[in-house]
Amino acid sequence: MSGQNKVIIITGASDGIGAEIARQLAKSGGSQASLVLAARNEDALKQVAAECQTYGSVCLVVKTDVGIESECHQLITKAAEKFGRIDALINNAGKSAQALFSEVADLGWYQELMRINFWGSVWCTHAALPYLKQSRGHIVAVSSLAGLIGVPGRTAYSASKFAMNGFFESLRSEVKEAGIRITLAYPGVVATRIRYHGYNAAGNAAGSSGLKEDDAMSIEECAHLIIQGMQQGKREVVMTGKGKLGRWLKLIAPGLVEKLAMAALKKEVRPPQ
Repeated sequence: MSGQNKVIIITGASDGIGAEIARQLAKSGGSQASLVLAARNEDALKQVAAECQTYGSVCLVVKTDVGIESECHQLITKAAEKFGRIDALINNAGKSAQALFSEVADLGWYQELMRINFWGSVWCTHAALPYLKQSRGHIVAVSSLAGLIGVPGRTAYSASKFAMNGFFESLRSEVKEAGIRITLAYPGVVATRIRYHGYNAAGNAAGSSGLKEDDAMSIEECAHLIIQGMQQGKREVVMTGKGKLGRWLKLIAPGLVEKLAMAALKKEVRPPQ
């Protein structure tokens, strides 16, 4: 699926991967791309929309907090009212977290993270499903390698992404006969600021990343791989060689995978030995 003659909703489109997906779809689709851009930061959304419009794309900006069910439904309704159809929903909005479980005093932000990462994608998908059935459309869920392999210090984040995987894998079987395709994307460490804005043990913005980022994938490459996965109708997009290897090693050498996951953390955030 390219951006041509398609109405595509992108959540978390104000920056990072979502914004770059929008730009690349606009560039490839030009005047035939209709993009619905959703996120909490309306000013940043308008800037992304302006970039996309330079390629001739039609853009609808909808300020949306996917952690609020009514706003997810409002997003889908406004998209359908504007364009009369929905061809694809890219569930990209999400938040990160880095904290050792033993250091968390109040689990309230665990619940909030689940509302954003898991329920946000569920609510948007539920509202969009009737339209996607009409168009025999496409759903993309942007998960994470932390949703395939549990990462120390990422109990909340991994849980939210594992939940996404289970939901969309189950849904894939339910909607297959309706002609809806579902692609699950599993980025590794991508050069965004998501980990800096994510929760720390106290539920505040972390301000730094707990992961080693020397070999972080560029935003441009990540967005390209997600779009390519859509176009090719892939079930899954596992983006790194380490991710693909780790997935299979988990079946035969889980202890080794745990060591590799620990090695990906900076020393200062590792649990005490």
